[in-house]
Amino acid sequence: MNSPASIQLVALYSPRSFFGVEDFLDDNNSRPYTYQKEKKSKNLQKHVSFKQRTIAYMEPFTLDVFISKRFVSASLTHRVTCKQVAVAGTNSKDIKAVLQSRSDIPACLAVGRILAERAREADVYTASYTPRERDRFEGKIRAVVQSLIDNGIDVKVYLD
Repeated sequence: MNSPASIQLVALYSPRSFFGVEDFLDDNNSRPYTYQKEKKSKNLQKHVSFKQRTIAYMEPFTLDVFISKRFVSASLTHRVTCKQVAVAGTNSKDIKAVLQSRSDIPACLAVGRILAERAREADVYTASYTPRERDRFEGKIRAVVQSLIDNGIDVKVYLD
């Protein structure tokens, strides 16, 4: 049977990838792409800091990822003008014909790659991503974000 020592060795030497996506922790066990989100004040009369007033202009593009049972879509939106700069999804005709499944990890990687290409065409090289409250930053969502990072878009992920 497996002894606790052999289980620990398997955990130490197991590959650190998930369907071709790099593990979220780097070698120093730190989280390289995540930043702490600022706390929102409960008192609306309270002073608003300079950073809170200018964050929409300093990091103007946000990433929105939507994953359902049937398809995956992602878009980059300008915060100030609320216009979508780049959009990619597995429901579009050009992607739909190539993929075997429209909602698995390879489909997420393809959506991230195509979104990165379209964002570079629109001269967008940085974005920020804050997961929704119900979303966990793992699996398919992480695959889309990691694919964007691998294809040249700098994504800051804000986790609570």
